[in-house]
Amino acid sequence: MRQYTNQTFNADTPRLDRRRFLTSLGVIGATGAAGALGLSACQPTSQSGGTAAVNTASSASNDNPTNTSQVADKNENPKHAGSDANSTKNCFADSQYDFYGQHQAGITTPTQRQNYFLVLDLHTTDRAAIVQMFKDWTEYAARLTQGDNIKPYGDSPFVPPVDTGEADSLGAYGLTITFGISPSFLKKLGMEKLAPPEFASLPAFPRDQIRPELAGGDICIQACAEDSQVAFHAVRQLVRQARSNITMRWSQMGFVSFDSGNETPRNLFAFKDGTANQNTIKAPNDNIWIDRGWLKDGTYLVVRLIQMHLETWDRTSLKGQEETFGRHRDSGAAIGKTGEFDDFDVNASALNGKPLIPEISHMSLAKRTGLHILRRSYSYASGIDPKTGQFNAGLLFISFQKSPAQFIGIQNALGRLDKMNEYTTHIGSGLFACFGGVQSGQYIGQALFEQAEKMA
Repeated sequence: MRQYTNQTFNADTPRLDRRRFLTSLGVIGATGAAGALGLSACQPTSQSGGTAAVNTASSASNDNPTNTSQVADKNENPKHAGSDANSTKNCFADSQYDFYGQHQAGITTPTQRQNYFLVLDLHTTDRAAIVQMFKDWTEYAARLTQGDNIKPYGDSPFVPPVDTGEADSLGAYGLTITFGISPSFLKKLGMEKLAPPEFASLPAFPRDQIRPELAGGDICIQACAEDSQVAFHAVRQLVRQARSNITMRWSQMGFVSFDSGNETPRNLFAFKDGTANQNTIKAPNDNIWIDRGWLKDGTYLVVRLIQMHLETWDRTSLKGQEETFGRHRDSGAAIGKTGEFDDFDVNASALNGKPLIPEISHMSLAKRTGLHILRRSYSYASGIDPKTGQFNAGLLFISFQKSPAQFIGIQNALGRLDKMNEYTTHIGSGLFACFGGVQSGQYIGQALFEQAEKMA
């Protein structure tokens, strides 16, 4: 049976995070966090200032751009509470990112290992109710990212707990929560006149097989963390507190793995995913961040659910696989090069006069556009496809860009020519505008709603 505390919480009470709360009740001991799953014990090094993060070989959080695209913001310095050289715990347990900052976290933040991505539908047109929902979400997200529940537990055992509790014995695990809205969100709330010209539903692309249940939606929430239960818990709390305004449309859990934060993660085809991010982050204000209007310091998020036909891929020769990507599988280098980040000429010829990198390879077609996006994708594995008896697995493709035109240009270039099309099917899609970050005392989306109020 769940235990309840008689402590009265007020502004003068020192904040108890989930771990300290349960420790005070004697529910977990000093080593309770690491023992159950046999996680390797490691100790993060606390950082103050700068762009560095956890200084351990197993950490996903550091300022090396090979992992994802680190453009360090103030809210993207992970903090580590309770550092004790003698403690034994998962080294990610107390890693924290501030929710408040110039930009939303979870965009240029070093890639965490787990992602829970959720798309929601509005079922109200009451703008005041939606404003209050975003105010509540801001308060809750700020607490959740610091390893707290959305509110302190009450004293009575005769009412449902304010928090569902599955993360009570867990730290923050580097949780970030990122919010976005779609063009239909603005239309439903009578704010379509505030939509920037480029903010419209994505066009249909060649070979798309988008399923209606995996497209559309009004709001997206991305929760990334080093622990899948922490990520799911965060989204669950936000949805639970907003049931009167929203319904869930579709969701997908994703994962990436790497031994060192210096590595670019591999997708389920075993190729590195995100190598080109190093070019995107050289000019973040040109490629990622919006600089005007209610979306200032925000960005556009494109999500694509891409089913990967693993069994077909597994029957393809290594040479065929590398010619599909335009890169060597082991190093991630362009064909003919040895290092992942070596410069290369996409028009280079082999000794036989043929293109060294196949012209219809995935990398060659994308490179020739000259466009840059920030990839922050995750693999997924969701059981077995009942129609085929094969793995239902693939890529939760997520990219961030200053304008949807960047993604659209690349995807149109891939079109029907991309060799990758033989092995993948795009089944889900969405475009969302991610608000700029907010400071303490503000709420997410405030600039949009205030501008709408002025125009009323």
